[in-house]
Amino acid sequence: MTGKKEPEISVGIVSGSGLTFTLYGEFITSGTGRRVEGICTALAGSDGILIKNESGTVRAGEEITFTPSSFDSCSFTLHAVTIGVDFHWQRNEDQTFRGNLKFMLRGDRLTAVNILPVEEYLVSVISSEMSATSSGELLRAHAVISRSWLLAQIDKTLRLSDAGEKYRTSFVTDTEITRWYDREDHRDFDVCADDHCQRYQGITRASTREVEMAVRQTAGEVLMHGDFICDARYSKCCGGATELFENAWEPVHHPYLVKVIDAPASAHAPDTDLTVETNAIEWIKTNPEAFCNTSDRDILSQVLNKYDQETNDFFRWKVTYRQDELSDLVRERTGIDFGRITALEPLTRGTSGRLVRLKITGDKKSMVIGKELEIRKALSMSHLYSSAFYVEKYGDEGEVTFVLHGSGWGHGVGLCQIGAAVMGASGYSYRQILAHYFVDAEILKLY
Repeated sequence: MTGKKEPEISVGIVSGSGLTFTLYGEFITSGTGRRVEGICTALAGSDGILIKNESGTVRAGEEITFTPSSFDSCSFTLHAVTIGVDFHWQRNEDQTFRGNLKFMLRGDRLTAVNILPVEEYLVSVISSEMSATSSGELLRAHAVISRSWLLAQIDKTLRLSDAGEKYRTSFVTDTEITRWYDREDHRDFDVCADDHCQRYQGITRASTREVEMAVRQTAGEVLMHGDFICDARYSKCCGGATELFENAWEPVHHPYLVKVIDAPASAHAPDTDLTVETNAIEWIKTNPEAFCNTSDRDILSQVLNKYDQETNDFFRWKVTYRQDELSDLVRERTGIDFGRITALEPLTRGTSGRLVRLKITGDKKSMVIGKELEIRKALSMSHLYSSAFYVEKYGDEGEVTFVLHGSGWGHGVGLCQIGAAVMGASGYSYRQILAHYFVDAEILKLY
């Protein structure tokens, strides 16, 4: 598996009927070889892509690529890029990138794609996913898992293509909706630039020498299990125990993504079966010792960018809804009219206590929904922190209140970013951090 050449990847950045961008330095267009720089607009024309700037118009078919005359000295800015799509921090930003800029026309929509080497991509991912001032061990650990996840996705796409398989991400009946959200709906590029895949914001996010060193020092290193690159997932805060892959995504078991108690061995934390409802409730009610159970602002600032720090209560949290408020919310978020919701009933929990299947009962309709992100999307205008929650119901028929008591932030599979930050600050090496979260995986250098 070693000795391979560093691959290039394609990252989908933004889509729209018209996109404005600025080229800093000289870029050469595919097909015509025209040299372009400055402020430009890409438009979806009836017969192909139109590129306009002060010097004229470039006409293309369904695709056009701008290649920089120099990777290091040239860059481009895409204006009004939406980040944090559907999350509470959603906003628009101007973002600047290095590498090739490709526009693709699909129907009446243009998509802007950045093409660049993997290691350059990773420098931005780590600075975008967390603070560029994180500890060196955390940065190195994150470089390895981000690289592993990316290359595992590319390998998976090739395997599915070779097998001629049609990948499904939902199973829907009259009484149950099971849906998960992964990157397989990206047909024209390897990954997107938002939380749906990995946050990638080009050179917009200030990087540091430490980030660049962490990527260079681990260059080509990935987590392996047997002959396969690990699908190395991560989330903000596991809540004290990690989740199985199959409870968040497709029904495939990965032996390196099993339940981990997120605490040092010396803590003697009990390994309670959180798939049992009464155990899960007691777990969420408690405040167990865990790496990710921290309020240390210096450590949290390593993981949480400014807009993430808008969230303060993530290890244990509470959300309250009035009955009419919850009923309107679920109808808007799911498109299903349950009527007045009368019950939220846990049916299946995973190893971290996260709900995999939840029954929603109203006076018009009842449905079972899953998996974890589908549940989180249904119960919040953005995304509920996690699906590890239990429900208390108060009041009479006149005024009913639902209180959700929860644990953790995110899907809880694989590495817990806040837990890993605490481990790094406590003297654990990046190899020890990875061994803690990815059981029986080994680190190998691919290129």
